[in-house]
Amino acid sequence: MKQGKGECCGCGVCALACPHGAVVMTPDSEGFAYARVDRARCTGCGLCQAVCPMGEQPAPGCENRFFAAQAKDDALRFSSSSGGVFPVLAREVLARGGVVFGAAIGPDGAVRHREVQGLEGLAALQKTKYVQSSLDGCVEAAKRYADSGRLVLFTGTPCQCDAVRRYVGGSENLILADLVCYGVPSPMVWEKYIKELEKTYRGRFSGFSFRDKRAKDNGHTVAAYIDGQETAWPMGHDPFCRAFSRSHSLRPSCYECRFCTPDRESDLTMGDFWGIEKVYPEMDDGMGTSLVIIHSGKGAALWEAVQGQLHCAECQREDTLQPRLRTPTLHPGISRAWFWRLCRVLPLRITEKILRK
Repeated sequence: MKQGKGECCGCGVCALACPHGAVVMTPDSEGFAYARVDRARCTGCGLCQAVCPMGEQPAPGCENRFFAAQAKDDALRFSSSSGGVFPVLAREVLARGGVVFGAAIGPDGAVRHREVQGLEGLAALQKTKYVQSSLDGCVEAAKRYADSGRLVLFTGTPCQCDAVRRYVGGSENLILADLVCYGVPSPMVWEKYIKELEKTYRGRFSGFSFRDKRAKDNGHTVAAYIDGQETAWPMGHDPFCRAFSRSHSLRPSCYECRFCTPDRESDLTMGDFWGIEKVYPEMDDGMGTSLVIIHSGKGAALWEAVQGQLHCAECQREDTLQPRLRTPTLHPGISRAWFWRLCRVLPLRITEKILRK
């Protein structure tokens, strides 16, 4: 099994696959979970390596197709980070009696994957969460539903989706929708930030939007508290988002990510359409446009089924300006080490202010 920190994405599927309980996931000093192998229990069967998304990648199964898309339902689009494609796809799967999996922020602030079987739970899975999520039993559940014949839509980071693909196997009932991903920040830093917010504003945390659209620029964060209070900042002023955008708080494997390409083994990829004003200026209304890349026949079939609910235009590979479809996020160098040294003893706001000098 791969043991270097740059070689483990923390999905935990190796621990699920081990029939001997020889693999456990343990957080390190930065709050990232890593696989640890009990050599006394390990039989060398290789199942952990077979399901690891950091292993060898097969050649893509079909030619990609690229689209710019917006939900026709303005409410769905407003309540999404980009163009509202995810809830459109999810509603179609739910209408067929399927199950949808995605990341949600819990009442304690922790970001975990959860399953949704009705429209009432779907909103929690919408919008981006700039925190590494725990898969929390969802991989086994996705396999169980797919094996029983139910349609499953699983959304997550590219490494999470590839881990699910390897664990579940080639089920026709499983549709994988991964994301254009910058990298995943530490859950420990996120937990620290929530505690700092609660202390500063004397309120108990109840929710967070990383990209709120009420200012009509998609560039504000909003924290909510149980007393009804809200606090908002431009993303560039939010300490947690600054640590994220400067790449200080990312998982080490993100700097070596092998999924920074349009050629993936998922069924489709979703993300922000960077440069939409140059390709389709009529779609550039400030409320978000999704980039969608179709990779497989399953992805194409689901995409075709929702065309009536989308404003959609096909484009070329070279039209997509997303840098994370070309190269991984650049390692910030020595400033990352300073970030971790400082943030253990200082508030995030002070840590980022020092590093900005």
